[in-house]
Amino acid sequence: MNILGAVLAGGQSTRFGSDKALALLDGTALLDHALASLQPHCATLVVVGHPHAAVPTIPDLPVSGLGPLGGIAGALAYAADLGFDAVLTTACDTPELPAALVATLIAEAPAYAAEAPTVALWPVHLAMPLLTHLLGNGPRAIRHWADAIGARSIMPGMALTNINTPGDLATLTREPPSRRA
Repeated sequence: MNILGAVLAGGQSTRFGSDKALALLDGTALLDHALASLQPHCATLVVVGHPHAAVPTIPDLPVSGLGPLGGIAGALAYAADLGFDAVLTTACDTPELPAALVATLIAEAPAYAAEAPTVALWPVHLAMPLLTHLLGNGPRAIRHWADAIGARSIMPGMALTNINTPGDLATLTREPPSRRA
């Protein structure tokens, strides 16, 4: 399967207070941690909704400000145009992806992590249905759209690192990397 890896990074970082994609964890930007977590599983990487990245950046669709679904729509359209089979998404505030989770997402696609729905595998044939949903002013929650298309929620209870506040980052920075989930 030819998979595009996409980091969703178009959020406002309101709880964080500054651009969390560029916040440092162990000396590396959270955005770069997220890209590294996708690298082993994807042929190509992109960042959606953030202009500063070491890989190509693409916009949310149909417009910015629609939340993660706009980022997923942008990634799916880009992947479809370039002939990819699917998009593996994660958020810039999720610095690590367990290999077992990714393997299950690939096997169950379309599927998303029950505890972090931005972590998901979306087949590219969903590009137009998602764009239609967003243009129709439907609910913007990933879980709502995922349920509507029959995507599977997988691995409930699996904790994923998610950094929403400076306190979350400070706590994680004090933990040794081997203890992070």
